Amino acid sequence: MLPIVVQHGPRAAKRVALTFDADMTDAMAARLRRGEVASYANLRLLNILEKRRIPATFFVTGQWAEQYPKVTRRIAGNPLFEIANHSYEHAAFTGDCYHLPRVAPAAMTEGVAKTFRSLEPFGGRQTRYFRFPGLCHDAAALRALAPLGVTVIDGDVISGDPFAKGPSPVVNAVLTQVEPGSIVILHVTEANAQYTDDALPAILAGLRRRNLEPVSLSELLS
Repeated sequence: MLPIVVQHGPRAAKRVALTFDADMTDAMAARLRRGEVASYANLRLLNILEKRRIPATFFVTGQWAEQYPKVTRRIAGNPLFEIANHSYEHAAFTGDCYHLPRVAPAAMTEGVAKTFRSLEPFGGRQTRYFRFPGLCHDAAALRALAPLGVTVIDGDVISGDPFAKGPSPVVNAVLTQVEPGSIVILHVTEANAQYTDDALPAILAGLRRRNLEPVSLSELLS
């Protein structure tokens, strides 16, 4: 049986899930090594979530967890946060997916399984949720993940934060799309999504005005 693909939660309750992708590709790791970027871990964003006690779900790549084990332990140690799988090296599972390098079909299953093994020692609220890099998937990719017992999470609110030139477009993208049951896609990869932390307070304020409560993905889908 193919994995279930989830776009959003129930529309009846006034709850939304804030999800944060932690991407790490080979090219990103190389830029870090060369000193071309300072960090792909947005600690200010974590500070805001922690200070305001906002539940969140983090879709973590295996390479990101290995690059930032201290930050991953910090996420795992917060009972309001939960951890999900975002592949090992953020390579594409289909062709023509945002110019990402492609995973060989024979390597798809093991790459995702390897990520679960990489994340498990961090503990915390581990899930069997999986998000495809770029949200790119087809029937072959879903078949490859069928043995792993995952639930595939897409999302219905794409913030566009990796491409934003300031916080306002991120805030506007979220608040113009969000509705009860929404799954919001944001990023915790600072150098690739540098305005997410600036946008987050205004997003939270906008959700409050609409009486939309942020909850973990597990709570939204329960």
